[in-house]
Amino acid sequence: MSETLANGMIAQLKPQKNQLDERGLLRYGKMLIDGEWVDALSGKTFESRYPGSGEVIAHVAAGDAADVDRAVKAAQRAFTDGDYRKMNGADRGRLLWNIADLMERHIEELAELETLDNGKPLVESLKVDLPQSIACFRYYAGWAGKTTGETIETNARANAFAYTLREPLGVCGQIIPWNFPIQMAAWKLAPAIACGNTVVIKPAEQTSVSLLRLGELMMEAGLPKGVVNIVTGFGETAGAALVAHPGVEKIAFTGSVEVGKLIMRHAAGTLKKVTLELGGKSPNIVFADSNLELAAKVALMGIFFNQGQMCTAGSRILIESSAREQFLEVLAGRAAKMAVGDPLDPKTRMGSLVSEEQMNRVLGYVEKGKAEGAQLLSGGGRVGTQGYFVTPTVFDNVSNDMTIAREEIFGPVASVITFNDAEEALRIANDSAFGLASAVWTTDLKKALTFARGIKAGTVWVNTYNMTDNALPFGGYKDSGFGRELGSAALDVYTQTKTVYIDLN
Repeated sequence: MSETLANGMIAQLKPQKNQLDERGLLRYGKMLIDGEWVDALSGKTFESRYPGSGEVIAHVAAGDAADVDRAVKAAQRAFTDGDYRKMNGADRGRLLWNIADLMERHIEELAELETLDNGKPLVESLKVDLPQSIACFRYYAGWAGKTTGETIETNARANAFAYTLREPLGVCGQIIPWNFPIQMAAWKLAPAIACGNTVVIKPAEQTSVSLLRLGELMMEAGLPKGVVNIVTGFGETAGAALVAHPGVEKIAFTGSVEVGKLIMRHAAGTLKKVTLELGGKSPNIVFADSNLELAAKVALMGIFFNQGQMCTAGSRILIESSAREQFLEVLAGRAAKMAVGDPLDPKTRMGSLVSEEQMNRVLGYVEKGKAEGAQLLSGGGRVGTQGYFVTPTVFDNVSNDMTIAREEIFGPVASVITFNDAEEALRIANDSAFGLASAVWTTDLKKALTFARGIKAGTVWVNTYNMTDNALPFGGYKDSGFGRELGSAALDVYTQTKTVYIDLN
């Protein structure tokens, strides 16, 4: 296996010195706890595979409750004692900036690891995910030390001085999804550190390697030991232990609705603060008065970027009936020409799904769509026998009560739904358990503003799709979760308010 791999996927990376272990696999497999790289106490490991071929690329420590416990205790010590406790906001800001600088210096290496882990095209890792992640650390470097309180005037008859303090929570547990491993980690790590918290972070078992390398760079940047601890493992063991641990003050989770509900139930036992960024079934609404060719091109990006493995994926494309034929000609025609390929090839624009399990899940939804009467316009099949590739898929004649319009597929499957007027479009858009993102395409300002107000979703894009910015809050309505990441809103979920009342009589 090691010889095959060394001559195959990993060899394409031109690995730097000490990047491989004695078996020819990536050396990233130990956990980061209290500033040290350690094995799981049980000695157990699990395989990490390259989705583009199914080959093993690393053996990763399978942490469990015992490992979570020592990580939480290390984070508690770092929060209450030691060098980190002595750091002020300016110090934490410099630390975050140093992390960003090192990430930028190693951007090609991190992008390659991200693609090896996830199967996304290398160009996306290098040109989108990593630059946005680096910018996130720099954005919150600027916020460090700026979480201020207020002075408050009390009752006029009271002779008192009152003010509030914004203080860090303590140890924060963070559970990261596999679709954007480094970027989702940055969204959580950067504001937590900016506010003075310490962290125990658990990456998804499918994509641990790139975050472990990021951990090395964080330590190199000067991160005091115990401030960030990385425990690898499975959700039902390491993840569940992190949620239940009494020493953890907050859980931040990005993932499925089902797991989000489990986290809420288990977190209730210790009254943890919880923020959840969950699934989506986002409506992308196209009116006849819009630029139809542009809307169709962007709609392809909205559903097929990252192979459709996005919580914001524009998987329900709502098109006004009078523009349906013209729109579909562009949408389905371009989708049919999209080619999937080796994610490590810089020319590839559509890579593999993250795992065989996810591929089979997506293909199962394709069969369900056909069985329920949707018309398959393009795609709908597996590509090759190695790796986990699925062709870009477009269904027409979808009704909003079909399974492919109700459930999150998390793959490259678009459902096209026709509407007749604005009232019907808004009703269909909101007829969903989810409410994470949405878009409306129109040249009518009144219509755009009406839909921006009327759609029940955390984000509404107008004449664009899937645009994010580190300064803008991100989160969902309904089953898409609660709490906000990014922007100044993230500071609220990583701090708590203390009231001080001084009697001056």
